[in-house]
Amino acid sequence: MAERIIIDTDPGIDDALALLLALLSPELDVAAITTVNGNVPVEMGTRNVFTVLSLLPSADRPPVASGASRPLIKNPVLATHIHGEDGLGGLHRCLDASGNRRYNPKQVIPSERNGVDEMLHQLSVSREPTTIIALGPLTNIATAIEKDRETMAAAKQIVLMGGAISVGGNVTPYAEFNIYVDPHAARVVFGSGIPLTVVGLDVTTQVGLTRDMIERAVESHPTTLSYFLRDCTGDMIVFAEEHYGKSIFFLHDPLTVGVVIDPTFVTKSPLHVEIETEGTVTEGMTVADRRPLKPELKKAPNSEVCIGVDADRFLAFFMERLLSRNK
Repeated sequence: MAERIIIDTDPGIDDALALLLALLSPELDVAAITTVNGNVPVEMGTRNVFTVLSLLPSADRPPVASGASRPLIKNPVLATHIHGEDGLGGLHRCLDASGNRRYNPKQVIPSERNGVDEMLHQLSVSREPTTIIALGPLTNIATAIEKDRETMAAAKQIVLMGGAISVGGNVTPYAEFNIYVDPHAARVVFGSGIPLTVVGLDVTTQVGLTRDMIERAVESHPTTLSYFLRDCTGDMIVFAEEHYGKSIFFLHDPLTVGVVIDPTFVTKSPLHVEIETEGTVTEGMTVADRRPLKPELKKAPNSEVCIGVDADRFLAFFMERLLSRNK
């Protein structure tokens, strides 16, 4: 039976590819998609979800609900300088032979419920265990916990893209973007008691597509989705060349979805993780207790943290899944 999931996301390029992976995977049943302020303003992120859905048949389209427009306490922090002014790598510049935008959703009609209420609704009406996949800041999820802790406790697990345990951050030397944007929300989630799997930079930065890999995919499978992959990642690969010296696009969010499809893509370690909210240098840091003490001398683990990844196998899986849809 397919695993029932809710995806909470802030699209964002890798979020868009993660949505495609989830929607193309028979192992998953996407009950709803909720959006949150993060990589882009929430209104743009909601529109970007509909852009992704427009690439697939209408039968593949779950309800979409627009969620939090700002963090719990902090001022918003965006990443449009990385993801492009449209959040999808400048797709608005791509035109078809008639001069019309190649990627343009026919309609953008979110659910009447907001993102928090949609999440709570989906958890309350289902008899099946439901996994929440969190691909952006954790504002919606923390708000839902504070609004209705009992309903949120019914979630099977939260699998989140966020954090950096044994590696440096990507927005500060210590903090990963999703946690940094709303560390107060992350603190609520990590303290909730809901089972957590943390898919952080420790593993996601080991999984990347190069420009050559993407171009070969387009040549061998010239489909709508391979063109989308090329068109949305081009500018970010240039960004990576300028900042990291490599022409690579990291699959942060697709790997997070992949962990739900097949947990053997990664190895995990149970750790107690806390979120720094006050540090002037370390704000948003995910602090894991990795001391070699006896278990009874430390706080009990609250997370399963991904510490290793079968990168080649996941990359092959991702490309096969994305390119298998002929259109």
